[in-house]
Amino acid sequence: MNENMLNQLVVKADSSHLDKGGGLMLTGSSVSVGLPFEPTRYLRHGWQSWTLTAWVDVDKHYPPLKPALLQPMHTDPVYANLKNPNGSWYGAVEAPNGKVLMLGALDLESHVELEGRTLRGWYESGQGDWFVGIGDEVEVFNRYAKLLGGRLGTRRIGKPPRVWCSWYGLYHQIDEVCLDKIIADLGDLPFDVIQVDDGWQRGIGDWDANEKFPSGMKALAERIKASGRTAGLWLAPLIVVPSSTLYREHPDWLLRDEKGKRASAGFNWGESLLALDSTHPEVLEWLVALMNKVRSWGYGYVKLDFLYAGALPGKRAVDLPREAAYRNGLRAIREALGDTYFLTCGAPIFPSLGLCDGMRVGPDVAEDWENLLLTGLLQDYSNGGARDALRTAFNRLWLQPLVSTDPDVVYFRSTRNRLTAEQKRLLQDLALISGFKATSDIPAWMTDTERSALREFLDADPEIWRTGRTSYQIGRRQVDFGSYIQMPAPARFPLSLLGQIAGSLADWPGSIILFDKWLRRSLRKWLKVHPV
Repeated sequence: MNENMLNQLVVKADSSHLDKGGGLMLTGSSVSVGLPFEPTRYLRHGWQSWTLTAWVDVDKHYPPLKPALLQPMHTDPVYANLKNPNGSWYGAVEAPNGKVLMLGALDLESHVELEGRTLRGWYESGQGDWFVGIGDEVEVFNRYAKLLGGRLGTRRIGKPPRVWCSWYGLYHQIDEVCLDKIIADLGDLPFDVIQVDDGWQRGIGDWDANEKFPSGMKALAERIKASGRTAGLWLAPLIVVPSSTLYREHPDWLLRDEKGKRASAGFNWGESLLALDSTHPEVLEWLVALMNKVRSWGYGYVKLDFLYAGALPGKRAVDLPREAAYRNGLRAIREALGDTYFLTCGAPIFPSLGLCDGMRVGPDVAEDWENLLLTGLLQDYSNGGARDALRTAFNRLWLQPLVSTDPDVVYFRSTRNRLTAEQKRLLQDLALISGFKATSDIPAWMTDTERSALREFLDADPEIWRTGRTSYQIGRRQVDFGSYIQMPAPARFPLSLLGQIAGSLADWPGSIILFDKWLRRSLRKWLKVHPV
């Protein structure tokens, strides 16, 4: 650590002492660290899996996520409109000499903001501990990870499984027939898990097989296991939609806002998303029963999605801080799952640590490098394409001592894919570094060369070590992600004005429904010409 710079800090806290591993330990409900230099960049850390995490220039302002209707799905709504550079649990600044200074909380419900030359951190309730580190970025975050592991726990499984997932090939358009064919066509490709994603369920909240799976989910799991692989299943147990039976039968299970109205968890599947209250005793019983049902079906790998809903602000049956309430529900889920591999997604990062085996650490990838509508017009970097996924997932690699970091799937197919060979390789390299290998490539859509490359990737176990802030040695290859994970400049007039107008229009649910219907119809038409 840079002791000279440490001595120049102006620290305000209830108490402070030197950290034996370097840096400072602070205690207080609110703390501040005055900087002896003008920061050039700020590392903003997103609240949940999909939320942007990136180094940004301190003099560039990025507007709040639009449309506001979707804010609960992609950022912490409590802080969505803060103008200063800020982030969940920790923040870091870059000095002119390239050194990094970070202020990081060691407890939950905490936030950090940069105001001029002062890093300010606070807890939403009560007080807690903080870590201040100075030095090389990798060194500082390694120490922070060790401290967090002592507080929140670490992963219990070292090497994650190799996963084939249905989502990025077929999205919602899955059924029993096509999955049976894919299971057969995967042949002897060395996947450990075949994971059935969104599209199997009766509805969001009603977690039973729909009419597309007449044999039921247990029978499907048995056919997957007969192929020599673990059966995996996707669910989103902390959200519910108004059309579900669960919503109609248990309206008292919902999270409410300060006015007693149903708290919004966003908008998807053509409906408003609502959050279950994970402190409600009956909700906890239902969650445990649901996990037990999934295990009884034979699924040994579970991906739980849209988990941020459990930590949204609102009034709960038990008066707990919101992230503690989420962790309370996640702990019940973890215990019910037993030795099932547990992957969290759309999950608040710190409150999930110690309770899951793997965690998605970036937004969804896509068959496009960038989505110009989302990134260029709406400036949404939490949902815009493969580059957004690469950027955020890379900046969370420091979490690897605590949890298996899942950067999302990689691509080998050229069919229905607009990524260049270089862009595909970047995603593949990040997966090798993370150790989490997954794809949704449909066997029937791959050439023999692509299938061979996929097999080589799944079998690969190269020696990997970090050579710089943004670079790695992967076997004999040097890979530098630096130019690919930089943030673009904020949109300027008139594009910024067009973005505001488009964001306002998208706040009308009907526009989202129409766009979603168009995407689904396009995929169905395409699948008629290119079956699995």
